[in-house]
Amino acid sequence: MAVDVVSEVVIGRAVAEVARYAGDPSNAPAWYVNIASVEWLTPPPVRVGSRVAFVAHFLGRRLAYTYEIVELVPDERLVMRTAEGPFPMETTYRWEPHGDGATRMILRNRGEPSGFASVAAPVLAAAMRRANRKDLAMLKARLEAALG
Repeated sequence: MAVDVVSEVVIGRAVAEVARYAGDPSNAPAWYVNIASVEWLTPPPVRVGSRVAFVAHFLGRRLAYTYEIVELVPDERLVMRTAEGPFPMETTYRWEPHGDGATRMILRNRGEPSGFASVAAPVLAAAMRRANRKDLAMLKARLEAALG
């Protein structure tokens, strides 16, 4: 069973600012509640072919995986994929102008769990949805707090 979770938030900052911050994997531990650490395996900045190792804690488990950037359209879209572990996944960030100087950010995680993870796919999807909402709320709070 495939997992496909889409979440979004409107952030009161310009697209370029949101994309620059959210699209930099080095910032992920500051706004993703489950990401413990990030290590660049290729030199920054982000570009197609960049590889970044993440350590996360999700549903009581430690997960270590490497994402590769497979698509980058500055200030519009970033797509990264991992084929590691029991849950190969693709994560997409999309940024679009929204109203006067705000940005709609859409976060999509999709993948095809295998083994036990495939049996737990509905639970995984629900947990991912909850985590993504929290992560986007944290991102919004961090970026909008920089206004003051």
